[in-house]
Amino acid sequence: MYKQKTKETDNSVIEFIESVDHPKKREDAYTLLDIFAETTGYEAKMWGPSIIGFGSYHYKYDSGHEGDAPLVGFSPRKAKISLYFATGDTERESLLKDLGKHTTGKACVYINKVEDIHVDILKALINQSVKFLQETYPNP
Repeated sequence: MYKQKTKETDNSVIEFIESVDHPKKREDAYTLLDIFAETTGYEAKMWGPSIIGFGSYHYKYDSGHEGDAPLVGFSPRKAKISLYFATGDTERESLLKDLGKHTTGKACVYINKVEDIHVDILKALINQSVKFLQETYPNP
């Protein structure tokens, strides 16, 4: 049976950010912490060893696979900063066109630094992702 690897932990978000080696990336992590917390209204929590998540939802797929995940989040990784938004949201692509310098993976949006992107578009992505997930996976 599948065991979910990335779970909410009691680890300190501030301690994690302070452990980020690169000073600029650490500064950007604090900026993102403020943006995500202010935009979502949720307290930041660590998910696994390196994801800072905001809010949570419970998902269950047709396959029977289910678990919990943050509504949105980010991680200041060594190479780039990973931003986590809902996948499957059709409005995400139109917002990403105006975000600024970024690349995308299956579930992540990658940026080098906060100053490369438009913060107002980031806030719109955060709000859209939260809304999409709360509508798709309503609390029972």
